Amino acid sequence: MAGDLNGVAHVILTAGDFARSTAFWRDVIAYLGLKKVLDSDHMLYGVGGRTAIGIRTPSPENAGKRFDQGAPGLHHACFRMRDRAAVDAIHDFLKGRTDIHIVHGPQEEPWAPGYYSILFEDPDGIRIEFNHVPGAGLLADGEEIGGADAFDGS
Repeated sequence: MAGDLNGVAHVILTAGDFARSTAFWRDVIAYLGLKKVLDSDHMLYGVGGRTAIGIRTPSPENAGKRFDQGAPGLHHACFRMRDRAAVDAIHDFLKGRTDIHIVHGPQEEPWAPGYYSILFEDPDGIRIEFNHVPGAGLLADGEEIGGADAFDGS
């Protein structure tokens, strides 16, 4: 039936360095209050907030490789927060870490009215965003992504 989509059930990331990546993601899963339901030699998986985050081992030929945002496949993953304060708080949680790269701290973006986000690269270089969009965002009548030049391809 059309219109039955109800969110994203899970995002599974493949780590290039599973030990380094899961050390980071265990902390994030705990910070977000997700329930850790699997923590094995092959996968870490946390559930909560109407979604789940999983980290899995790479195939042998991809062990040690870093994410390439420009290659076919995932560009980035974005997780919605309940308010701007939650975006600020996760930035505060992440900003002192030496195992990730903060691309930008909390800031407004042109993607939707009131769009507010942080963007960082996890230990494998996978780009992760946490955002908040107040109200109906782009679902409001007449709203479109912030103009023709809002997306520059990066």
